[in-house]
Amino acid sequence: MAKIISGKEVSAKVREQVKTECDELKSKGINPGLAVIIVGDDPASRVYVNNKKKACADVGFVSEEYALPAETTQEQLLALVEELNNKPDINGILCQLPLPGHLDETAVINAISPLKDVDAFHPSNVGKIMIGDYDFLPCTPAGVMEMIHNEGIEVNGKNCVVIGRSNIVGKPMAMLLLHENGTVTICHSRTKNLKEICARADILVAAVGKPKFVTADMVKEGAVVLDVGINRDENGKLCGDVDFESVEPKASYITPVPGGVGPMTIAMLMKNTLKAAKIQNGII
Repeated sequence: MAKIISGKEVSAKVREQVKTECDELKSKGINPGLAVIIVGDDPASRVYVNNKKKACADVGFVSEEYALPAETTQEQLLALVEELNNKPDINGILCQLPLPGHLDETAVINAISPLKDVDAFHPSNVGKIMIGDYDFLPCTPAGVMEMIHNEGIEVNGKNCVVIGRSNIVGKPMAMLLLHENGTVTICHSRTKNLKEICARADILVAAVGKPKFVTADMVKEGAVVLDVGINRDENGKLCGDVDFESVEPKASYITPVPGGVGPMTIAMLMKNTLKAAKIQNGII
């Protein structure tokens, strides 16, 4: 039976630490601020933005929401980003993705100041992650690492397999495991012998976006299984990329969906915003 790693518990610890440090900054006259831009009325995006605003309130940050209509032009969106780049009381800028199809997501990400890029999507921050000298980490991979550290799981020398090669999760996840001396394999849709590769993993991270994709025959006895996926199964119920019921008896540690990696993402966003406020105020 695997030990279930609760993202709710670990994220609560992270948020509590952020709140304590935020109170210390406030005593010095610094009130961390996060601006969230949402374009259009995508229901999932609205839920995410509301959760981020609530998290800001919980830890004591100022949060500003900029809700723009779906027909907003590229020029208008970039002008808003530039305005926020120059706003001293805003330490972090987040543009909720996906954007409506007529807008260029890459151009928007590139326009955000790297010092305020609390999603860590800007090419400058991505490059820093590559060389291991970074200010911010992408929130989901950072959350996975926080869970690993919280449980005292050793990465050094372990076979680590990441399923998925997205810029947001898969690639940075692999780099973070590599920085801790894991031997890392990235698998994707063109990988041959996927089952065999996964079955050799001591630490398996599933970030493929397919419901219950990872089955028991892909998992080594005693492996650590971290499920980044958020999907709906055939009954419309939330599930991950891992078939939890079949994999859990084989794993030593496993994250559930919901309540696993999900809560960590917003907690790490809070941590990044706090760090941005410290950097911009010369505290670190």
